[in-house]
Amino acid sequence: MRGVNRVMLIGNLGKDPDVQFLEGNIGVAKFPLATTETFKDRSGKLISQTEWHTVVLWRGLAELAQKYLHKGSLVYIEGRLRTRSWEDKEGNRKFATEVVGDNLIMLDKRTDSGSSSGSHGDSGMEDLGGGGGSDTSLGDTSSDMEY
Repeated sequence: MRGVNRVMLIGNLGKDPDVQFLEGNIGVAKFPLATTETFKDRSGKLISQTEWHTVVLWRGLAELAQKYLHKGSLVYIEGRLRTRSWEDKEGNRKFATEVVGDNLIMLDKRTDSGSSSGSHGDSGMEDLGGGGGSDTSLGDTSSDMEY
């Protein structure tokens, strides 16, 4: 039986994306994403729990993050978990689990500067679906529907 490694998160960026370009001009963006769940305990008191996730985006999505995302941006990220390991300077083995995103939807409200919500796949330009002729390219977004 095959396994499933799929993650779907909606949250806010904890800081601006850190974007680097590797050999061959391949972009990689990394940022912390906060997801918060709110519930009532037995006494009716509202409780909020925040989890922090490290998100990594490659190529077109990294460039999209660099151009449009900033600390506080609300995003939907879909991807997979990846755990890396390495040895630190003292020889101790370290581990990091990251979300490698392959789909991104910007959920922030449209601003006067023209940037708007949009959905993007691995190339940073593909629509995640919905059809209906809505324009989700990075060009003129004045015809996009509000969500």
